[in-house]
Amino acid sequence: MAERWTKERRTAHTRRILLDAAEEVFARKGLTGAALEEIADAAGFTRGAIYSQFGAKETLFLAVVDRQREQFLDGFAEVMMSFHRLSDVDIDELADRWRELSSGPDRAALGYELTLFLLRNPDARERVAAQRLETIRTLGEFISKNVARIGGTLTMEAETLARVVLAANDGITLDSHLDGQDLYRPYLQLVMSGIATAP
Repeated sequence: MAERWTKERRTAHTRRILLDAAEEVFARKGLTGAALEEIADAAGFTRGAIYSQFGAKETLFLAVVDRQREQFLDGFAEVMMSFHRLSDVDIDELADRWRELSSGPDRAALGYELTLFLLRNPDARERVAAQRLETIRTLGEFISKNVARIGGTLTMEAETLARVVLAANDGITLDSHLDGQDLYRPYLQLVMSGIATAP
């Protein structure tokens, strides 16, 4: 017997398709260049579906970037969990995973667009401030717990390190593509230098 789709499941399905299409169009054209009609066409929905699910284009853009960041952090967390001691940490493996999760320069450029959008729009910055703080808090907690789990200790506050990692993420990806120099490994070496063996 076919499984019945509830209203919640249909809504979640529609949101996922719209976010997938929006991510692809925003990655190619940026926030300003992307038209809602193009996103709706790519998703196979009407523009009304976007308004119904997200409202304004900026809200859709914020949802795309938020989902992207969440997927990145989840993927990075997966490889971190495979290390059991500080001496197990394989920077090359971490760099490979970061490179794989970054999905190229177009998506990293969205992170810069988000930064510029928030700098230029204090109202939007205020709307997402709590969400940004929660991301930093969650990442800081993850770093703190996992550094302790593998027998390390941080030489700076976990939330400060979380802020630095989040701020550097897009820049490392973009600069690696611009100059043809892989910066993932050197950056991770720098981050790891902030972790010492626990006494």
